[in-house]
Amino acid sequence: MHVGHLRSTILGESISRIFEFLGHDVHRINHLGDWGTQFGMLICHMKEVFPDYLENLPPLKDLNIFYKEAKKKFDENPEFKEKSRLTVVNLQSGDPDCIKAWKVICEISRQEFNKIYKRLDINVKEFGESFYNDMLPGLVKDMEEKGYAKIDDGALCMFIPKKKIPLMLRKSDGGFNYDTTDMAAAKYRLTELKAQRLVYLTDVGQFPHFELIFEAAKIVGWHKPPETRMEHMGFGLVSDKDGQKFKTRSGETVKLVDLLDEAKNRAKAQLQTRMKENKEGQQTMVDEEHLEDSAEKIGMAAIKYFDLRQNRTSNYKFDYDKMLDPKGNTAVYLLYSYARICSIINKSGLKPEDFDKIVEKGGFKITHDHERFLAMSLLRFPEVLNTVTDELNIHKLCDYIYDIAVKISEGYKKYRIADSEEKETRVLLCEAVRRVLLVSFRLIGIEPLERL
Repeated sequence: MHVGHLRSTILGESISRIFEFLGHDVHRINHLGDWGTQFGMLICHMKEVFPDYLENLPPLKDLNIFYKEAKKKFDENPEFKEKSRLTVVNLQSGDPDCIKAWKVICEISRQEFNKIYKRLDINVKEFGESFYNDMLPGLVKDMEEKGYAKIDDGALCMFIPKKKIPLMLRKSDGGFNYDTTDMAAAKYRLTELKAQRLVYLTDVGQFPHFELIFEAAKIVGWHKPPETRMEHMGFGLVSDKDGQKFKTRSGETVKLVDLLDEAKNRAKAQLQTRMKENKEGQQTMVDEEHLEDSAEKIGMAAIKYFDLRQNRTSNYKFDYDKMLDPKGNTAVYLLYSYARICSIINKSGLKPEDFDKIVEKGGFKITHDHERFLAMSLLRFPEVLNTVTDELNIHKLCDYIYDIAVKISEGYKKYRIADSEEKETRVLLCEAVRRVLLVSFRLIGIEPLERL
C-alpha cells in the first residue's frame, strides 16, 4: 500500500463507523484490484523466481520491488510479454496452476494490507474484482439481449443519454474491463445485498466514471431513487509539504507503512523531549513503559485527524510538523485536551456512580454563562452527525470536536472546577464533555489516552 491508499482507507473507516453508530447495517466493502492483466505478468515472474511457490510461500518482503522486476521484464522481453498475455487468458479461463499462483500473490498482498489495517484500526471485508468474475458473462449477455447495450466498433457498449463516452461492457477482443466489473458490483450490491445507499470512495477524478455507472444502474432498474441512493464520496489528492507529488528521494512512490513509521517516531521523539526537559506546562505523564504504545497511538491519530479535518474534495499537503503540533487544530491538541479533562475528573474524587446521584438530586445547573455555551455545544452532537452523513463531510465532525476542546479550555481560565463550591455540577459537565469527545474520537478512529 502506498500514500495513494491513505484517504480512501481513513475516510471509509470513519464514515462506516458513523453510519453504524446511527444504527445502519454497513457492508464495509474493500474493492481490491486483484484481477486483470498485471497478474499474468506477476504469475510468470513468480514461476521463474520461485519455482516451488506452490509448496513454499515466497518470502517477499517488498511486493513493490517484485512488481517492478516483473514490469521490467514485461517491457523489455517480448517473449516474457507474450507468455504473460497467454497466462492472463489461462487465468481467466480457470487454469488450476494459474489460479493457485494468483492465490499465492493475493495472500502475500493480504498479509501486507492487514499489517497496515491493524495499525490504523481498519475493519473491511474483501470483495475484490475477482469476486465478480463469474458474474460478467451472464451480465453482459443479459444487457445485450435486453437492448441496453449494442456493438460499436467491435466492442459492446452501453450509451448513457447526454453522455459522450459510453460504458464498454465487452472489449472488441472479447475481454472484460473495469466498466464490466463495476456494473456487476453495482448489481450485486443493489439486488443481492439489498443495499439502500451505496457510497463509493475514490479520488475526485473518477467521478465521471461512476456517474456513468450510477446512471446505467438506474436505466436497467437496479437503482431506484429515492428508495436507493448511489453516491460518490470523492476526495482530493495528497502531496508533500511543498505541494509536490509524494515521492522518496530516489523518485519512488512513498509506501504507506513508511509514513506511519515516521509519524510514530516523531511522536515518540516529542514525548521523550517532554520527559527529559520536564518544563512547566510541557510535562508528560507518559513513562518509559508506555512510551512505545503512546507514540503509536499519537502518530496514528495525528495522520487520521489531519486527513479527516480537511475538506475531502480538496487536495492537501502532508506535513508532519503541522499534524503533530500540540497547539493547533490537531489530534495531539485534542488528545491533550481529553487527558486534561480526565485528570480534572479524577482529582475531583467523584466516581462514575456519583454522577448518577448528582443527576438524581437535581442534575446539572448553570453557574456561569460559559457553561451555557458549552452545554449548548454538546446538544448539537446529533445534528452534527446527521449533517456529516447527509453531506458525507467528516471534516464537520472534526470542526465540532475541536470547537468543544477549545470551549472547555476557555472554561478553565474563567472558573475553578474541582476545588470550587460548584464542584459537582461543573465536574458533571466535564464528564459530559468527556463522553462526547470519547464517542467522537471513536467515530474518527482515534484511541484516546487518559494520561498524556
